[in-house]
Amino acid sequence: DEAAGKTLKAEGYVMGSPTAPVEILEFADFECPGCAQFAAVTEPDVRKNLVETGKARFRFFDFQITKAHRNAPAASLAAACANDQQKFWPMHDRIFAGQAEWNTQATDDPKAVLQGYAQDLGLDVAAWERCYDQRTHVARPAAHLEEAMRRGVQSTPSFQIGDKLIAGATYDQIVAQVDSATRAAATAAPAAPADSAARR
Repeated sequence: DEAAGKTLKAEGYVMGSPTAPVEILEFADFECPGCAQFAAVTEPDVRKNLVETGKARFRFFDFQITKAHRNAPAASLAAACANDQQKFWPMHDRIFAGQAEWNTQATDDPKAVLQGYAQDLGLDVAAWERCYDQRTHVARPAAHLEEAMRRGVQSTPSFQIGDKLIAGATYDQIVAQVDSATRAAATAAPAAPADSAARR
């Protein structure tokens, strides 16, 4: 359906409570080494201390830098197809952890490696492969790229928290910005929690 050329809304992939007062947007390329480092080193703390506690929601957009990273589109597709089986985040983690196995330096055809991940994660591999081969979700990263451009993102990983766009971010920077955006949200709309829950 997505491949039919309809303009797709850039929704990203979300983790965390719909009623969290702040949303952290990450724009990342699956083949970018800095993004893999963030996923391995910083993101576990963000998930544990901010997402799981309900302080913030996390939304991931793939922002492919295809000139340098020729296999990034394959990785995005692999993750989108895993998302069909509610396994986006496990696949996201596996793709970043195994970046050196499937990246442009490692192979011209990353499918076998990515399919191995689908199998490791217990996906219905036949359904995943059908989705991957038919490029079912090819419009999704295109919509995400458009969203990144609209927000002025120029490098990966970049983070939008509240009204602030940060290129690359330490854990402390993310926490400080989440705190600041939470305070801003509280003063702007005291009735927001009940309101936003009702709107969903």
